Amino acid sequence: MEETANFKLAAQLATVFGVGRSPAAPGTAGSLVALPVAWLLAMWGGRFTLLLAAILVLAIGSWACEIYVRATGKEDPSECVIDEVAGQWIVCAFVPIVAPFWHSILDYCLAFILFRLFDILKPWPINWVERNTPGGLGVMLDDVVAGLMACVIIVALAQFGLI
Repeated sequence: MEETANFKLAAQLATVFGVGRSPAAPGTAGSLVALPVAWLLAMWGGRFTLLLAAILVLAIGSWACEIYVRATGKEDPSECVIDEVAGQWIVCAFVPIVAPFWHSILDYCLAFILFRLFDILKPWPINWVERNTPGGLGVMLDDVVAGLMACVIIVALAQFGLI
């Protein structure tokens, strides 16, 4: 009975309450859902709060995805999109929040595009992490690395005043 309850909770969290069951592009749907929440967290508590939230999501997502992976037998289920939330929040934490408001929205769009590109294309070291880290942590970590790689570009663009 407890195992069923754990799976139900894990499935809800791993799929971000069903967002991952989107019939088309569940990863993109997960990233899109993460954006407004990231912006609200950044506005409310700053980038440090958003980074802490991403770390919390990483921990919760690792647990939830581990249970989901074991129960379904899938290595990296496409319906598990909590990893997209963690990765998207990491890169969003480094987007400068500036006035006017629409400027920050454009920068968040750039963060979204960069994260999705890295997550979809999976260049090294993302593909290495994906192949060599099993279970729930493996589901999560490749997106964390994709987020960190997108961060490098965001930070460089910000340093040169391009965003």
